[in-house]
Amino acid sequence: MTQTVLVKNARLLDPLKPELQDRHDILIEGDTIREVSDRPIVARDARVIDAAGKTVMPGLIDLHVHLVAVDLNLQRQALMPNVLVTLRSLPILRGMLRRGFTTVRDAGGAGDAFKQAVQAGLAQGPRLFVSGRALSQTGGHGDGRARSDYLMANAVCPNCARVGMLARVADGVDAVRKAAREELQMGADQIKIMAGGGVASPTDPVDALGYCEDEIRAIVAEAASRNTYVLAHAYTPAAIERAVRCGVRTIEHGNLIDAPTAALMAELGAYVVPTLVTYDALANEGAALGLPPASVAKVEDVRGAGLRSLEIYRSAGVKMGFGSDLLGESHRLQSDEFRLRAQVLSPAEVIASATVVGAEVLGMSDRLGRLIPGALADLLLVDGDPMRSVDCLLGQGERIPLVMKAGVVAFDAL
Repeated sequence: MTQTVLVKNARLLDPLKPELQDRHDILIEGDTIREVSDRPIVARDARVIDAAGKTVMPGLIDLHVHLVAVDLNLQRQALMPNVLVTLRSLPILRGMLRRGFTTVRDAGGAGDAFKQAVQAGLAQGPRLFVSGRALSQTGGHGDGRARSDYLMANAVCPNCARVGMLARVADGVDAVRKAAREELQMGADQIKIMAGGGVASPTDPVDALGYCEDEIRAIVAEAASRNTYVLAHAYTPAAIERAVRCGVRTIEHGNLIDAPTAALMAELGAYVVPTLVTYDALANEGAALGLPPASVAKVEDVRGAGLRSLEIYRSAGVKMGFGSDLLGESHRLQSDEFRLRAQVLSPAEVIASATVVGAEVLGMSDRLGRLIPGALADLLLVDGDPMRSVDCLLGQGERIPLVMKAGVVAFDAL
């Protein structure tokens, strides 16, 4: 029997409007919102949730998580048993949902099995859009092998089917086509590539380029053949420009952007997913939690530019999604991304990044990001007004007494 839920007397947050709307009722049937009204809704036999004095808002969307990143030292994690990594991922999933993130896009590592586990109720967590393993060139951001005299056959295999491996290595047009096809066959919702150097990888400078244009275009074409898209890890203008010219849809991180490249992104309709909180976490606690020294040294190369990049993207009109990109014990800091962005952006802009912009990126604008008839019933009850201050969204959900995903109440502290 389809469950009916009636949320009454709530202050409604619509990310497309500048202020809360007083006293609204929301009728939910099954997993879908059927009616939203500023007049009382009468629904016989419905479960009634009285939201008087609270804000009701859409569930949050994080476009850049790594739910299988259970350790800050990704090279050490690659050697962990598959079952151990899987079990250590479960509290990470649950924590995301408790903080109000009802949908997340995994940007490398998690595959279709995690989606199945959440959908079947074996694991409690957000709705998942998975990328499978990210694609990297040899020596790129996804190649975790240390420097050596030669690449030994018995080293940590960059292509082994280990749960703790967030990426795989493929070189050349034919090889990257096959790798993309394999990830799509195994259930990837979109494809992640490493288009430049990174912090957590041992041998690639941040300003290195990853993949040549022919390889990127081949991967983009394979994704398009499955009606999906490519997201690309990139920091520098050179890496970003090349990726978006080759058809990449979303740029991940993008800290070192300049104005001309941001203008090109806006012209081509590309999105950016900044991830400021991960650099704060890596700088403040990375070394103590096992981040290798080579990676610690690279953090400052991109950390300071993060806030400046937000101003550049906003001025150019590039749409910004919400991302966190945390590893290991730092997953608890996910909501601090709101606090960091609020130093530059308005609360309304920050909330839009985690609702309507995220829904656009996922191709789910009619189902996610707003509380409107026909949308999935992903909603939060919040103590406070996020449109005035994002502080009520921080922490571990202490000021979010109710979290609903697809019409099912996951957490209820009313």
